[in-house]
Amino acid sequence: MGDFSQNGIVSTLHDFKTKSTDEIENELLEFSKERKMELILPCLYSELEGEALPKIVSEISKTNYLNHIIIGLDKANETQAKDAWKFFKQLKTDFTILWNDGPKLKKLDEELKNKNLAPNQPGKGRNVWYCLGMSIARDTARSVALHDCDIKTYDRRMLAKLFYPVVNPVFNFEFCKGYYPRIANEKMNGRVARLLVAPLLIALEKTIGNSGYLEFMKSFKYPLSGEFSFRRNVLPELRISSDWGIEVGVLSEMQRNFSPNNICQVDLADAYDHKHQDLSLNDETKGLSKMSIDIIKTFIKKLATQGNSFSRETFRSLKATYYRCALDMIDIYRSDATMNGLKFDSHTEEEAVELFAINIMKAGDDFYVNPMDTPFIPTWSRVKSAIPDFLSKLKKAVSEDNKDNS
Repeated sequence: MGDFSQNGIVSTLHDFKTKSTDEIENELLEFSKERKMELILPCLYSELEGEALPKIVSEISKTNYLNHIIIGLDKANETQAKDAWKFFKQLKTDFTILWNDGPKLKKLDEELKNKNLAPNQPGKGRNVWYCLGMSIARDTARSVALHDCDIKTYDRRMLAKLFYPVVNPVFNFEFCKGYYPRIANEKMNGRVARLLVAPLLIALEKTIGNSGYLEFMKSFKYPLSGEFSFRRNVLPELRISSDWGIEVGVLSEMQRNFSPNNICQVDLADAYDHKHQDLSLNDETKGLSKMSIDIIKTFIKKLATQGNSFSRETFRSLKATYYRCALDMIDIYRSDATMNGLKFDSHTEEEAVELFAINIMKAGDDFYVNPMDTPFIPTWSRVKSAIPDFLSKLKKAVSEDNKDNS
């Protein structure tokens, strides 16, 4: 990709294909002597039976610079958990599985609930949060990366590029976010990023005015990517969402805690495809409809913490402004698709925009109805303060589960 552009206040690291995967991995291997790397894989048991995760495991097994892998396993009964331990033995790197539905971790979750510290809903956010806790408890990695387990186009170069910015000692990046074009099967994907987030950020800026936060968020080429990496000092104070707002929530935390000079985004792939969610036009509790509401609420709550006021009139203006911006962007996407010989369905694009516009009002209503709603899971620093030995108990419980099933 011959793109040198640096748009916004966040550093963009491109992939000009001038350094081979082997060269990048050899540098990472050298860095790993002083800077150990840990990978987090949050997954559902069902993904073990899909087409993506077996390939991901195969590609990771070709690497030699990882110190450890933490696997968060959701929605698995006892038999399925045992199958998972067998499945992941293909990895050439030491690994630990957090069996989130197992009795030991459920007992620890109850202890957190008694202190009002537990994640308030199941899902990726909860899974990632416990995996981050395990990484803190292990206390061996200098850098931690995380990516989804449904990436159909995965290859090991993606992982190497994701780690490189936060591992290279010459760089001062504390956090790195992946980006890529969402093109697959001759069509544009990434509807929530294209049709909701991009025009919503423009609409928010027009509605409430210029904001350092909005400028920061607009700097990311793909703010909803599930691939990111950190230096370990970030983890104890990190607040993440337990719902679909996790990616936006993590970026929001980076903006709150660090200078843009400490944050970058990296080009991970020429093409990217993963499991797609239904639009779910008639059920706001599922699919992209729920995802859009969660994301909108995350933006609104973040802006509210910075002193921005949202009246019902504001939400009406925001909806109208968003709708106009999104329709304009559909025209741009149509031209881009035609230029590149891609299929483009204007009707389904506008259907999505109409749903997202409605969901702006639904998110606004929820903002008023639940003013005391806490969007983030407590930080691990807070958990450690309330229950000083909790991380030790988590590490012990996970270790016993892994010993029993190894």
